Amino acid sequence: MTGFMRARTCITVLVLASMAGAASFARAQEAAKAGDAERIDTEFIFGFTAGADTGEVGEKELEHTTTAQWNKRDGNYFAGSDQLRFENSPVQNFRFEIGVPVAYYNMSGVTGLDNRNQGAFNGVVTEFRYRLLNRDDAPFALTLGAEPHWSRTEEVSGEPVTNYGGELSVAIDKELVRNLVFGAVNVIYDPETTLSQITGRWERESMLTLSAAVTTQVSPGVFVGVEGRYLRRYDGIGLDSLFGQAFFAGPSAYVRLSKSLAISGAWGFQVAGRATGVGGALDLTNFTRQQAQLRVEYNF
Repeated sequence: MTGFMRARTCITVLVLASMAGAASFARAQEAAKAGDAERIDTEFIFGFTAGADTGEVGEKELEHTTTAQWNKRDGNYFAGSDQLRFENSPVQNFRFEIGVPVAYYNMSGVTGLDNRNQGAFNGVVTEFRYRLLNRDDAPFALTLGAEPHWSRTEEVSGEPVTNYGGELSVAIDKELVRNLVFGAVNVIYDPETTLSQITGRWERESMLTLSAAVTTQVSPGVFVGVEGRYLRRYDGIGLDSLFGQAFFAGPSAYVRLSKSLAISGAWGFQVAGRATGVGGALDLTNFTRQQAQLRVEYNF
């Protein structure tokens, strides 16, 4: 199962990238010049990095997202999540989402982690996004987000816990070349409080993420891009003391298959990092060597 999930995610991202690379850039450019290009919703075109759009008023959407992370410094490690979300844009510039994630862990021989091979229902997540600035009226779009969540497993170890978090985000995107090239920047602060069901101890930590992405429409509805993400993990919800840091870089792709159906993917490799008090060129204590994401959206 682990091998299948890993292969499915990675192969799909590669296929999407190949499709995008083979498409005609000239065709998209002609459409843009002619002014007949359909308005682009940027929320999912960048990969892990979110665009600032919040959908059209009255739009409803089902979103299925598979994420995977694998490879530690030693042993075998894989952690995956499948999440189904319902999204709604009841009023202009506002989007609400609610989702149910299922987690899967398979690890053995990893220093500091118990051997584990299990799946679990992993709580509930909600998200609220409000767009303050629109690209039509401002030089760039800007959206504020809040994502309260409750989890039943610890993200890295898979240990049974009761976890409460509240991710706060700022998403900015800009149309760099009309209907062709888009850029986005995200700043995310994620404080969490966790009760271990094994030790009974409460722990508090936080994550700070800075990401930037650029994507190009190489054919109508087909985007290919690159992104970089810098993650810092801290002890304490106030970014108190640094546990470790990592920088991920990799490709992304987005394909709109029809007016109501789209598929997207991203793949990130840890290219630099360091865990506090641990030697080595990467942080493979708090993070993995590779991360991937596959998303399918259906609008109705």
